[in-house]
Amino acid sequence: MNASRKGIVMASLAETRAQQTALVERRYPRQGSLRSGLKFEMRLMRPQDRDPFVAFARALPPDDLLYLRNDVTDPDAVDRWLEDIARHRTVTILAWAEGKLLGEASLLHSAANWTRHLGQIRVIVSPETRSQGLGRFLAEETFSIADTLGLEMLTAQMTQDQVGAQSVFRGLGFESIALLPGYVMTLEGERRDLLMMGYDLRRRGAPTSEQSG
Repeated sequence: MNASRKGIVMASLAETRAQQTALVERRYPRQGSLRSGLKFEMRLMRPQDRDPFVAFARALPPDDLLYLRNDVTDPDAVDRWLEDIARHRTVTILAWAEGKLLGEASLLHSAANWTRHLGQIRVIVSPETRSQGLGRFLAEETFSIADTLGLEMLTAQMTQDQVGAQSVFRGLGFESIALLPGYVMTLEGERRDLLMMGYDLRRRGAPTSEQSG
C-alpha cells in the first residue's frame, strides 16, 4: 500500500471511529444499582474527572494497580489517558454514587490495521463495592461499547492471584489464553504471573446481561 492510499485508509478509519464514539456518547448517562440497593450513575470520563480519579486511584490497594500499563496515581499519566479518550483510542466509564467515585471500566483499542478488531478491557472498583455486582455491571457495559465500535475480540489482564477479577470475567465467558510467568513486578520487587483472558465476540456474541440499568 503506497503512502497516499495508506493515508486515505487511516483517515477513513479515524472518521469511522469518531462516528462510532458519538454513538457511544448517546448511551450515557445510565443508571444502575448494586446488590445492596445503592443506586449509581454511569457516565463517560471527562477532563474534570482527572483529580477525583487520581484520588480514587491513590486510595486503592497497591495490588489493584499492578497490571496497569500506566501509573494512574500520577496526574500526568491521567492527562495522557484523557488525551487517548479525546483521540478515540480509549473509552472510559465512571460509576458515581452520592458524589463518590465507585469504579471505572475502560476499553482500549488501536487504530492500527492489524489490531483494529481487538479491544482490551480494564475494570477497577473500590474495595467497599466488591461482591456487589459493580465489576460485572461495568464489564458488561464495555461489551456494548465494543459492539458499537465493531470490535471482534476482547482481552483482559490481571495477576494470577486476583481471583475476584478472574471470577467476574469467567462469569462473562472469558477464557484463559496466556499465562506470563514473572511478568509483573510489585513495588517491593516481587514478581507475579500475569494472566491474559480473551473473549471472541464474533464467534460467541455478547453475554446476556443479568442486570438492567
